[in-house]
Amino acid sequence: MERPTSPDDDPRNKGRTGSLGIADLSISEKSASLKSGANLSQTTDSPSKSLCSSSSTSTENINSQDVFMMKSLRDVPKTGTDPPLLHGEKIQETAKDVTYLCPYTGGTRGTLSVTNFKLYFRSVDRDLPLTLDVPLGVISRVEKVGGATSRGENSYGIVAVCRDMRNLRFAHKQENHSRRQLFEKLTQLAFPISNKMTLFAYDFTENYNDNGWKVFDSISEFRRQGVPNDSWRVSKINEKYEFCETYPSMVAVPTASTDEDLRQCANFRSRNRLPVLSWIHPESQATITRCSQPLVGVAGKRNKEDEKYVQMIMDANAQAHKLYIMDARPSLNAVANKAKGGGYESEDAYQNAEVVFLDIHNIHVMRESLRKLKDVCFPTIDDAHWLSNIEATHWLEHIKLVLAGALRVADKVESNKTSVLVHCSDGWDRTAQLSGLAMLMLDPFYRTIRGFEVLIEKEWLSFGHKFAQRVGHGEDKHSDADRSPIFLQFIDCVWQMTKQFPNAFEFNEHLLITILDHLYSCLFGTFLCNSEKERFHKEKLKDKTVSLWSFINSQLDEYTNPLYASHIHQHVLFPVASLRRIELWTGYYLRWNPRMRPQEPVHLRNKQLLALKQQLQKKIEDLQRQVELKTSKATRLGTARVASPINV
Repeated sequence: MERPTSPDDDPRNKGRTGSLGIADLSISEKSASLKSGANLSQTTDSPSKSLCSSSSTSTENINSQDVFMMKSLRDVPKTGTDPPLLHGEKIQETAKDVTYLCPYTGGTRGTLSVTNFKLYFRSVDRDLPLTLDVPLGVISRVEKVGGATSRGENSYGIVAVCRDMRNLRFAHKQENHSRRQLFEKLTQLAFPISNKMTLFAYDFTENYNDNGWKVFDSISEFRRQGVPNDSWRVSKINEKYEFCETYPSMVAVPTASTDEDLRQCANFRSRNRLPVLSWIHPESQATITRCSQPLVGVAGKRNKEDEKYVQMIMDANAQAHKLYIMDARPSLNAVANKAKGGGYESEDAYQNAEVVFLDIHNIHVMRESLRKLKDVCFPTIDDAHWLSNIEATHWLEHIKLVLAGALRVADKVESNKTSVLVHCSDGWDRTAQLSGLAMLMLDPFYRTIRGFEVLIEKEWLSFGHKFAQRVGHGEDKHSDADRSPIFLQFIDCVWQMTKQFPNAFEFNEHLLITILDHLYSCLFGTFLCNSEKERFHKEKLKDKTVSLWSFINSQLDEYTNPLYASHIHQHVLFPVASLRRIELWTGYYLRWNPRMRPQEPVHLRNKQLLALKQQLQKKIEDLQRQVELKTSKATRLGTARVASPINV
């Protein structure tokens, strides 16, 4: 078990520690030293390290990571204002003489293009042009500003409200309804599902040297954990997704249970999501299992089969005679769910089980909290009221509660050697947060790049977190009640852990931001749909789309933490879940603000450190070989002296 190192004092003084990912509005202070870097963006053979990153070749507006052309370009721009295109990408509409109204540097005039994947702006009134490259999937709604009779400069135009903590505003000439065609085309292409079109992920055909769809295999992951064993078996009851359409095809259940037990238990759980194995401790055999709420209702119904099945989970751990049921909800919410037919386990009915409520609020509270946070962070920061404004959003409080809940799960499993059953209401939002974070604390495998990909595939994608509903891929229903930043909160909590344990994770901040950016981009198939059944059985995304992990695993150096020390971090991490230690993730929430960026590009320093680390490791290996060689020589000589006959 490791205690975290001390974080920096003022979160507002922190910039991001990696590339901005795919949708980078590159606005930074003037730096003449970057002119040489800007010139690189004019070449065609320099691969990008971040697909479709918004880049700028202006000395006023440049991000050093984004001076490279995109890795998957199909066409080189024929003119200075044509956008670079990915495989399968086509220009759909172009508007000239448009002014981009940057909230930090003011207006700049240029050409705005819309493709079937992105919105692309390139200025024409600067010596070194500013370019803006934003995937349409990032846009949550498009609005018109002003009318034909509006007065004032730049009073007539379009605003694109984005999911990644910013808004983009463009001003058009008022003559001849100049914005009409672009607005209609942008509205159509930004929301293809609502307009009965397909997402761009189905058109993107780039080939990578690593097949990301093979990163996760449930049987291999069970074997890594030592399952099947005497206490747990792998069941194929859901092989055709007929038993529970939101669960994975393969689930691990107690060996003592029969398939009929599983059916009876599932009937008493919301959405048939019965308790199944997520993780098993390699020594104590204590487990983390997950499920949905029991269908207790107002009448307080009981189900003997469900109670018997939960007892089997407890009995599978021979070292403990108790089971903790961690209910993610506030107790009042759990009680209120009884009126809807749900509820929570009664300690009288479930012998030797203790129910603990973790007070994590629902998706609607989280959505409102993020909305408030965006208002505080973009476009400008109120320095005089910064801390009180952040506090009023309650965002950090929510992050603390999620992290604290996961910590309680991990502590019971590790310190008490007791199994834990985790659920919320339906078991695909807060449950995924808690199980995923607890497993990250307990198992160092998940703190590697590949392991973290497996963790996301396993606890989020295969167990049916409703990414399509929570994000709203390709839909114009921005005010839908199903939208919520649940996965963003999980990644934020992971970042909090990386800050407290900077040497314990193989991946860096850039990986986390890239994952979040492509959560919205609709460039890859990884986060599309709501369940494994939809993803692979219905839509067949493995055959029709590219995996995000293919892109990431083809350039691992970009996402590797140079401070990672695997040899000293093969143990449990217990982060401090206190507001004294929880920080606002400025590298993500404030990345569009030039004041919040580091003066030196962090990703370049990371590369230098990685190179230095490799050199030092090679030196160590060479020295170890020399020592072993000397030792073996000395051993041979010593043996010869003792064994040789003495001739007198």
